[in-house]
Amino acid sequence: QVQLAESGGGLVQAGGSLRLSCTASGIVFSLYGTGWFRQAPGKEREFVAAISWSGSSTHYADSVKGRFIISRDNVKKTVYLQMNSLKPEETAVYYCAAKRTFQGAGDVVLGGMDYWGKGTLVTVSS
Repeated sequence: QVQLAESGGGLVQAGGSLRLSCTASGIVFSLYGTGWFRQAPGKEREFVAAISWSGSSTHYADSVKGRFIISRDNVKKTVYLQMNSLKPEETAVYYCAAKRTFQGAGDVVLGGMDYWGKGTLVTVSS
C-alpha cells in the first residue's frame, strides 16, 4: 500500500519559517519525481515546487521563488519543503505528491501525479 505522509505544518507568524516533510512508503521512492502543492480555502489546488527523482532538477512557482526550497533524501524516502518569509495568503493545506518519471522537475505537474498525501495544514497569521 502506497502512502505519502506529510508533517511539519502548523501555525506561524507572517515572515516566519516552517519545514514540511513527506515520507513515502510502498514505492521505490527514487523512481519518482515529487512535488508540493497547496490548496487555500475556497481556491483551487496549485503547484508550489517540484524536484526530480535524483534531486538534480527543481522547479518553483513564481510566487515562492527565492523563499521556498525543495529537497529530498532518497535513503530516507523523504522530500522536504523549507518555507521562509511566509505570508498570510499562503495559509493552505499543503500536499505532497509523487509521479513515476525520469524526466526533470518540470514533468511534476498538478494533473499528472500518481500518488497524493493527505496534506498538512499551514496557517500563517498576520
